[in-house]
Amino acid sequence: MPRAVSADRPRSKPKLGQHFLNEEEYARRIVEALGDVSQSTVLEIGPGRGILTEQLGKRARRLIAVEMDRVLAAQLRLKFGMHRNVEIIEADVLAVDIDSLFGPKPGLGRPGIEIKPEPVKVVGNLPFYITSDIVLRLFKFAKYFESIVIMVQREVADRIAAEPGGREYGVLSATAQLHARVEKLFTVPPGAFSPPPKVFSAVLRLTMDPQQQRLGVVGDGFIDFIRLSFGQKRKTLWNNLKGSYDNSQLKRALAAAKVKPTARAETLSLEQSAAIYRALREQQAES
Repeated sequence: MPRAVSADRPRSKPKLGQHFLNEEEYARRIVEALGDVSQSTVLEIGPGRGILTEQLGKRARRLIAVEMDRVLAAQLRLKFGMHRNVEIIEADVLAVDIDSLFGPKPGLGRPGIEIKPEPVKVVGNLPFYITSDIVLRLFKFAKYFESIVIMVQREVADRIAAEPGGREYGVLSATAQLHARVEKLFTVPPGAFSPPPKVFSAVLRLTMDPQQQRLGVVGDGFIDFIRLSFGQKRKTLWNNLKGSYDNSQLKRALAAAKVKPTARAETLSLEQSAAIYRALREQQAES
């Protein structure tokens, strides 16, 4: 992930192909994109040597930084050991138990009274090779988050922000826009990293704005349907779905949604995809 390189590691070969942010100005802009965090809990993904952590520790009410690298995590604990509002967790963010971190704690509150979790802000310079995995995992636990500010490879940022109808629109785009309002904030050049990558990066802000209720697709089933729809992008929607649904039901659902069987998933809006999914679900409930 773009972050500062540990001094005791060869600079030409960052671990896991990572490139580390070393420009304070870009770090400041990323942190400021979170807005006022003085009363907020912030989850930082991949702090590295702490170029963002340094600023967040001064601003956030509580900062939880998750670092997978054992040496870097140890260095961060030493550096921020006196900061009572900063917690360093040595772990892979894909394996962290988000529910345990931010969910209601046993024994709190009174029986029958639900305590809503405090909204968390997320920030991170994501590793290029697992960006999609991290973003999709964050959306899986979207109920805990207020906003997400991430730096990713520019091509990935274009995919997340892509509109239906374009070649870039896919599972990541649809899932992101199902959960949040997506803003492309600014581009970061290769020279802002050490060592410089061969590509530009971009910073996105995802403000949680779940659409499931509006679309009538509450639950995990619609996400699975989207993945199925994009199973093979070169195939038509019909060919991607026909193996999972009865042909007559699928035909009726497409007709109800006014979508041609020859359409491809990337041409459909969330509203159209939701209409097909609802029609299929209704037919299955009746059968």
